[in-house]
Amino acid sequence: MKNILVLGAGLSSSSLIRYLLENSVENHWRVSIVDQDIEMVRSKIDGHVNGEALSFNATDRSQRLPEMEKADLVISMLPARFHVPIAEDCIELKTNLITPSYISEEMRNLDTKAKEAGIVIMNEIGVDPGIDHMSAMKIIHEIKARGGKLISFKSFTGGLIAPVSDNNPWNYKFTWNPRNVILAGQGGAASFIRNGQYKYIPYNRLFGRLDNISIENYGDFVGYANRDSLSYRETYGIEDIPTIFRGTLRRPGYCKAWDIFIELGMTDDTYAMVNTENLTPRTFVNSFLPYDQSKPVEDKFKEFIREERMESFERFKWLGLFEDEPIVGIENATPAQVLQKILVDKLSLEDGDKDMLVMVHEFQYELNGKKSQITSHMVNIGEDQVYTSMSNTVGLPVAICAKMILNGSLKSSGVRLPVQKEVYTPILEELEKLNIRFVEKEISLN
Repeated sequence: MKNILVLGAGLSSSSLIRYLLENSVENHWRVSIVDQDIEMVRSKIDGHVNGEALSFNATDRSQRLPEMEKADLVISMLPARFHVPIAEDCIELKTNLITPSYISEEMRNLDTKAKEAGIVIMNEIGVDPGIDHMSAMKIIHEIKARGGKLISFKSFTGGLIAPVSDNNPWNYKFTWNPRNVILAGQGGAASFIRNGQYKYIPYNRLFGRLDNISIENYGDFVGYANRDSLSYRETYGIEDIPTIFRGTLRRPGYCKAWDIFIELGMTDDTYAMVNTENLTPRTFVNSFLPYDQSKPVEDKFKEFIREERMESFERFKWLGLFEDEPIVGIENATPAQVLQKILVDKLSLEDGDKDMLVMVHEFQYELNGKKSQITSHMVNIGEDQVYTSMSNTVGLPVAICAKMILNGSLKSSGVRLPVQKEVYTPILEELEKLNIRFVEKEISLN
């Protein structure tokens, strides 16, 4: 039997683990899954004969190495900062590795060593990054094969709440790490290019400059710019393209309201507030408003958001921002951490809720003097709160890639992305059978 070692059994590992175990008998796999919460691992294995639950600190080399030595393939679902030392171990052991995370510069620098070891280190093969790469490259390669010249590429992805579970005025619930949502867009200006002009959006304007998108049967969305669109020109082999833009999807109204949090300073994670253990939502909001003993917090807040954004007020009221009950469990917290605590209490998935992953690509190209546009979209709704859409779209591409490596159909070596036809074609074909499919439409622009 071939041994697979999965490091990390969190939410986005659920569908990966299920796929590996369901295919383990036919493919003669032994699947060992590591997490510090061994009961969670056992619940996901559910007594499967080819599953093994392990519990140790996978970030500690001395603890993980004995298990890695037994593995034919390692899959790291740990936070991205741990991938490079695990990759170095895999090179030493000559063991293949898969991670769904973005490639860091340190990981790229391991390419030669990985090739010398004869192993593949496949990265960015979840959903975003991952399915976005594969579905985009399929169409880019098709356009190029027809002799077309790509002149514009826009791509948007959003982890959202399914319409059946959309029951709050934000039209949003956390479907992945809440901290990443709170801090979204920080760390530098969003950069992209439109019609040959480089554009930059600083964080304080990010949620105010939006693209409008509609998807048949699913309604309207808005997209705000991701921090880095420009590097994808090289990733996709379209270095001379005059327009490239990547963004994140939300429902209309969300970004206008979120912009108010940013303007107030509530998403700041650079300093600790004083006496946060005694804060209430009301005193937290008041901390960022002008001092005026005669005006209630609600009136000061309305003055701050101004008349043109007054429709957002009910969203903040619904969050309980003007209530005076203590916020439990926060000490020496930053504004962003306090805000996260308030939002998690109101915007978490409830029993029976389903999430939704939406991805939209728009390509414009020229061929024989004519301009055409291809739109490609994918909407996937989760099964439940374990096998969420986020878990399916992250975990299933990883699992299919694992199968390809172990059965020898993926033969390349080095630090890789899933942008070659021999990688993305079988993965996209199997994903379609698993209800992760794209709908394409082409129109003439002349």
